[in-house]
Amino acid sequence: MKILITGGAGFVGSALALSLKANYPSYEIYCLDNLRRKGSELNVARLGKSGITFVHGDIRSKEDFDALPIVDTVIEASAEPSVLAGINGGTPDYLINTNLFGTVNCLNYAVKCNAKFIFLSTSRVYPIKTIETLDFIEQETRYELTDNQTIKGVSSNGIAEDFPLDGVRSLYGTTKLASELIIQEYNEFYKLPTVINRCGVLTGPWQMGKVDQGVMVLWIAKHFFEQKLSYIGYGGEGKQTRDILHVADLYRLIDWQLHNFEKVNCEILNAGGGVDVSVSLQELTEICQRVIGKTIPITKIKENRPADIRLYVTDNSKVTALTGWKPEIGVEEIVKDITQWLSDNRADLEPILK
Repeated sequence: MKILITGGAGFVGSALALSLKANYPSYEIYCLDNLRRKGSELNVARLGKSGITFVHGDIRSKEDFDALPIVDTVIEASAEPSVLAGINGGTPDYLINTNLFGTVNCLNYAVKCNAKFIFLSTSRVYPIKTIETLDFIEQETRYELTDNQTIKGVSSNGIAEDFPLDGVRSLYGTTKLASELIIQEYNEFYKLPTVINRCGVLTGPWQMGKVDQGVMVLWIAKHFFEQKLSYIGYGGEGKQTRDILHVADLYRLIDWQLHNFEKVNCEILNAGGGVDVSVSLQELTEICQRVIGKTIPITKIKENRPADIRLYVTDNSKVTALTGWKPEIGVEEIVKDITQWLSDNRADLEPILK
């Protein structure tokens, strides 16, 4: 099997590529990436050592696809993943050109190859204001959804695929939703086999965490390197809650889809940690203190940021029923795994993450 992974030197793309190559050594895997994100250059050497072909290119450029071979499957893992992109100053041009027009280039390449198409979308397609109106309970350390909801697609288990999509969701989420709609059109009219995975908060080793993307690694790294943090918004208490998915758990789902594609063709599937692998910032701080053994100053900023939400948890019921997949790696194990990675690669990572 020949596979192209776009965003292949990024956190998710490289993790998928390396796991696929380790489990299927005969597969030919190509990783396309523009190396724009700081730290992605570290993954190029890792890919090469594993026998994976790296191609320096940009999905925004149609010409960059011309140099690629014919493949059996395209995994579209490239993105400008920042929720704040185009909101806090600057323009959204790069975001839109990458996340939307770049995806169209990937789709056209897949049609040319007569390939299957796996798209990594985001939970951020669900609209902010609707999420903020959901019924929740404020517990001592976190927020939790209740079963007392007035709209479909949400329960104490989280947000499901049939959650209403009307409303504003961030420019990032909008580009991903627009891509989803285009992908469905390609599935119908070009007969392109496709599956869309709406991923929650992804994390794991080799993610270069920033304030607006990669919060788990950011939080752990700040404790590891003994720097400052802030609880931002919702009174500055750190009760905002998210479910977390280790990239190794995501790999297990992608692996299953690759080899059972006829069972997921044209599906849209949530893929997140779910209630069992969810954590608030306050709880994450306590776990970091316990695992790393360090306590750092955390300031409280009461004002909310644009596009922020109090609470998001993925309902995985559909994907579990369809594939049997569910997350296996818990929050504390994730913290331990990332901490070990920071320790093992401190010299390379300190200039990037500190």
